[in-house]
Amino acid sequence: MKKFFLAFAVLTVAAMAAVKFTTYADAGISPTIPVDEKAMKSAESGTYNFDKAHSFIGFKVKHMGLIEVPGFFRDFTGTVNYDTADPTRSTVEFTAKATSVDTGVAGRDRHLRTADFFDVEKFADLTFKSSKVEKKGKAWIVTGDLTMRGVTKLVSIPFEITGFVPGGERAGAKIGIAGETTINRRDFGVNYGSNMPSGTPVIADQVKVVLQIEAGKPGPPRPSTPASE
Repeated sequence: MKKFFLAFAVLTVAAMAAVKFTTYADAGISPTIPVDEKAMKSAESGTYNFDKAHSFIGFKVKHMGLIEVPGFFRDFTGTVNYDTADPTRSTVEFTAKATSVDTGVAGRDRHLRTADFFDVEKFADLTFKSSKVEKKGKAWIVTGDLTMRGVTKLVSIPFEITGFVPGGERAGAKIGIAGETTINRRDFGVNYGSNMPSGTPVIADQVKVVLQIEAGKPGPPRPSTPASE
């Protein structure tokens, strides 16, 4: 049980930590995510706000060399400024509340909030702010600053526009974005954990960061109701 606890604990910190990558290969990124070019061209330009009820900011890390164990953040906000004519001019940023980490076990989550990991009393937020969007082969990649525990690193995330729904009389337009990358938890000094007698780490150094984002524009303004005389 203790080993399982440790797995979730380090996994969460690792998920939001970042490495300054010099190449995509260094980052463990294979920029081959298929891109729905039709969706990218059909999505209208503008500012989209993350829909927390239909989005996921999470992570996965291998436990004892066996399986990947997941977790996520319940509380976050974010925006996507999308440019249809030139997607490289698009931007994205988000903030996740470290206190909202959820691995499904209350005791484990309490430990994640301590100085061993997120140290939420000093560093309540984890943030990402893009600095570049570019196309590599058939994949699109967003690069930006990820900040955790007061430390900022550069991270690159291959992503795709998964779909677009135009706005109507009551609801604004919606866009879907999915991305995934791999980072190393030890680059933020998160060394909590140990190796098994075989030498296999209880918690892998490499952690997958997973983003599944649905974002929407505000709906059209409702007509004002005439004041009663």
